[in-house]
Amino acid sequence: MSEFINNISLRREELYAFSLGIFNGGKRKEFIDKYKDAIDNLTPADVFYVVHRLTDEDFSVYQVKQQVGKILNIFYEPLKKYPKKNPEKDTFLYYLEEENTEAKIRLQKIKDILKLINSEQKLSEKFANELIDLFVEFSDYEKHYLKKENILFPYIEKNDDKYYCLKVMWAFHDEYRETLKKIITILKNKKSDLNELNDLIGRFFFAVVPVIFREEYILFPFALEILQDKDFEEMLLQSFEIGFSFITEPEKQAVENQIKNKKDDFSALADLFVDLETGKLLPEQIILLLNNLPVDITYVDENDVVKFFSNPKHRFFTRSKAIIGRTVQNCHPHESVHIVEKILEAFKKGEKDNARFWIQMKEHFILIDYYALRDSEGNYKGTVEVSQDVTDIRKLTGEQRLLDWK
Repeated sequence: MSEFINNISLRREELYAFSLGIFNGGKRKEFIDKYKDAIDNLTPADVFYVVHRLTDEDFSVYQVKQQVGKILNIFYEPLKKYPKKNPEKDTFLYYLEEENTEAKIRLQKIKDILKLINSEQKLSEKFANELIDLFVEFSDYEKHYLKKENILFPYIEKNDDKYYCLKVMWAFHDEYRETLKKIITILKNKKSDLNELNDLIGRFFFAVVPVIFREEYILFPFALEILQDKDFEEMLLQSFEIGFSFITEPEKQAVENQIKNKKDDFSALADLFVDLETGKLLPEQIILLLNNLPVDITYVDENDVVKFFSNPKHRFFTRSKAIIGRTVQNCHPHESVHIVEKILEAFKKGEKDNARFWIQMKEHFILIDYYALRDSEGNYKGTVEVSQDVTDIRKLTGEQRLLDWK
């Protein structure tokens, strides 16, 4: 037995065989009995690797998302018993767990109200308004997911190449987003169908509740195993760009004071000019120039790796320094990544040089352009994404030749 416990590769092979069998319709009791030792001794990292392998070798992200609950329900007790390391107070993961605690409180309130609604078999205006308020408030939980997708996930990807478990989790995030929008919409309709509401809220809970458990018993313990204190310090600082869900935001200055020997990325270049062919600028001047343009700019090199993004005052899409060095494919949810790959493939083949999209974001009309970058010999050197709020530009008519600062 001890040899089995200590043999990580053997245990993971057993867990993979068990999971594959369950996914393919094997009898639950028969497989549990056969692989009992591996299941009883699994670790958060084991689960992370098994889900990666299932996604990488056997099933699509969507298929794994649909079935992963079957194996994680069986892994529930061993994961609960595993002596995992907890995040230290006032750290990046600590605040994510605090957000989860607040999310659970709100989920219970929703559950209690829904129970009363179903006991009366009707959706009264009073209960509808209470639910609307709770679900609108739950929109704030989006920041929690954005920090995972744009800060935590990139750090894990850089430190371990078996990260497809993150793709599956991201798919649950997207289900939360889609279902939340639908719930708020039907609640605002006073003739909402109770069966439809029950079904949607059930889907909402299925998207949120299991993910909270998987964060705290699989994702966070795994992150604590493979990442360093310095990584978590950087992640916490980057969190302020996105914000915090439900909880009081920590004092940024206090966080910065805790981080020792932090160096400015450009301090070594402060007295060096960069030759831009049509002029020479200091790095700090380049930063000011790029960040004050009325556009978001992201540069992806010829290997599909994110190398740079600008930091304008008003950002449309979430960015964090954690995405630097991340492949652009991993910066998009599974459902839309095929569009990115199609654009990049056409750019690399020389078939296209630009792609344009436009979307409505609440009251803002956003124009998104992708441009292929080529050197003097025509070799592909990457892609630049430029996003701009053109809401006011679309309204322009006639001419304005005089200064108008009223």
